[in-house]
Amino acid sequence: MKRNAPGLIAGFAGYILAVALLAGGVWWYGYGAALGQLESRGRSDLALAADQLTSELQRYRELAVLMADHPAVAELLTGDLESGEAAKLLLEVADKTGALDIAVADPSGRDLVRAQAVVGGSHRGQADFERAMDGALGVEHLYSEAFRRRAFTFAAPVFAPDGPVMGAVIVMADVEEVEAALRGDRPAVFFTDERGVVFVSNRSELVFSTRTGADGGQLAPFVSYHETVRDGLTLWEVDGGRYLPSSALHLEQNLPVIGLRGEALLDVAPARQLALLQSAATVALCLAFGALLFLFAERRRSLAKVNLELEARVARRTEELERANLDLRHEVAERTDAEARLKKAQADLVQAGKLSALGQMSAGISHELNQPLMAIRSFAENAEAFLDRGKPEVAAQNLSRISELARRMGRIIKNLRAFAKQENEPLSDVDLVAVVDAAIEMGTSKISHAGVSLDWAAPPSAVMVRGGEVRLQLVVLNLISNAVDAMEETEDRRIEITLERKGPRVFLAVRDTGPGIAEPERIFDPFYTTKEIGSAKGMGLGLSISYGLVQSFGGQIRGRNHEEKGAIFTVELAAVEGAQAA
Repeated sequence: MKRNAPGLIAGFAGYILAVALLAGGVWWYGYGAALGQLESRGRSDLALAADQLTSELQRYRELAVLMADHPAVAELLTGDLESGEAAKLLLEVADKTGALDIAVADPSGRDLVRAQAVVGGSHRGQADFERAMDGALGVEHLYSEAFRRRAFTFAAPVFAPDGPVMGAVIVMADVEEVEAALRGDRPAVFFTDERGVVFVSNRSELVFSTRTGADGGQLAPFVSYHETVRDGLTLWEVDGGRYLPSSALHLEQNLPVIGLRGEALLDVAPARQLALLQSAATVALCLAFGALLFLFAERRRSLAKVNLELEARVARRTEELERANLDLRHEVAERTDAEARLKKAQADLVQAGKLSALGQMSAGISHELNQPLMAIRSFAENAEAFLDRGKPEVAAQNLSRISELARRMGRIIKNLRAFAKQENEPLSDVDLVAVVDAAIEMGTSKISHAGVSLDWAAPPSAVMVRGGEVRLQLVVLNLISNAVDAMEETEDRRIEITLERKGPRVFLAVRDTGPGIAEPERIFDPFYTTKEIGSAKGMGLGLSISYGLVQSFGGQIRGRNHEEKGAIFTVELAAVEGAQAA
């Protein structure tokens, strides 16, 4: 045994070296495969970010072309329209479209009129203006000193009736507004111009940095990085702070339409971890196999016994694994079935909440339908009488009133049918103003019978949010119904509904003048209610359902006591960018 010790040590060392080489090869191959998958996903993310940027800028590009064909612009350039009227028109268009500024320039590059009251210089020599004077659409990006922000400019030529270019319309887009579409949970994306300056990015620290050398002023040096190439893929080792990956896969995509190049940095740490796990698994398997070989060499005289024992262990282990696998499949199936039942229960709970709200409003709904029906009957009898008396014009007035009442009943029934149906549609763009109007119309009877005054000043235009129309109606109806119930013992009964947009969020507030909330921290708990036991007005699920629905829309709902009197509930939802302009 001692004489074989050097040979065993040498063999063991050789085996360890072979395992290390194999593990290194597995790591290298696994890392390359993971990088390939990362590149595929990264290019999709970069293409998506580029499409979002170009689509956001496309509407300003189209605005420049449309304004160039506007008759008022041609009249301004020919002197048939005063600059004051033209400035008013441009300001109105800029406000409606969200453009930073709109200008009309003559062939010399001088501004004839601008939408904003800023001092503008000459456009002569700028790439977008010169291209417009050549009869084509020009685009340029720059830092506007007048507005102190980054901007894209689109210059469209204005042609005279006889053919030549007699001026240009220049539309300026705010980059910060466009850049908002790029923010979110995605890799670091930035867009550079031909000088290597980062002009647009979802990482603010990269904006106005350059790899070609900073100018000591507005431009800053780009983050420090070291570049290597592997299998045609560019890898960076980056020293850029906590918001940039230290090791990243660098991807590029040219965007000739806007004169920029899109770049992305994807963290390769997950790829390395995956390759390391594969390598570790290989080492573990090889060491286990080597240990078996070593035991086989040491105990070859008892090979038969060891073989039988090993086969028995393998059989037991296989049986255990099969049982564990079967148990795991059962558990997965049970959890999948439980998840499906939970989703169905949630949907049934929402539907039950809507039907409960309709049941509480049934008396009011009956009154809302019976009142027009009685009026229709009366007007019909009057019309018949007037026709008999030879007064068709008076009969026509009665028939017109019958038509209006029928339309009113149809609108009520339409809202009730839409509210009662089971909604399974995905999230979409919903007009929150129309949702509030529909909820108020369904709850009008309960509000009026309770002697409650409603203060709701609807915005002049649609306010679009992300959500489900019918589910949002249930949330608003629950808040209004709870406010009415809370003011049963109050003399001053008022409900105030306000709608306000702040940046990318929309806030809907419902305030009452009741006694307030006794336990604000428990109002969204299931089955928590302040009503008397046995009350037919609910089981304390309305606010809990509303909370879950708003959460599913990516929003928030809060309730608190108002400083003056009563309670106020606020629903916060994500606004749909550009919806009001559209």
